[in-house]
Amino acid sequence: QVQLVESGGGLVQAGGSLRLSCAASGRTFSSYAMGWFRQAPGKEREFIALISESGGRTNYADSRFTISRDNAKNTVYLQMNSLKPEDTAVYSCAATRTAWSRDPRHYDYWGQGTQVTVSS
Repeated sequence: QVQLVESGGGLVQAGGSLRLSCAASGRTFSSYAMGWFRQAPGKEREFIALISESGGRTNYADSRFTISRDNAKNTVYLQMNSLKPEDTAVYSCAATRTAWSRDPRHYDYWGQGTQVTVSS
């Protein structure tokens, strides 16, 4: 089992940057592909980025964002640049061993999320 804890959210002005972190517990972190998702009020959960177990493969919904991971630290990151007010949402990381997928239904473990608010 994997427990995930996000951090790094906050309030930022439009055009600014934030780096989110997701710390995982357990010894099997490197066997999970990791994804970042977000959900704004009244909207469905939205895929942002995905990284493979080794970090050698990535997939994005938005080129302003960069996903990376450090398996020695059991942590995955999301660098977000050129932020816009419409990026305001709760951002969550998730882990999967079963699929290379943008579909949140394929993810087994989720963090509690961190709020990102972008002011205009």
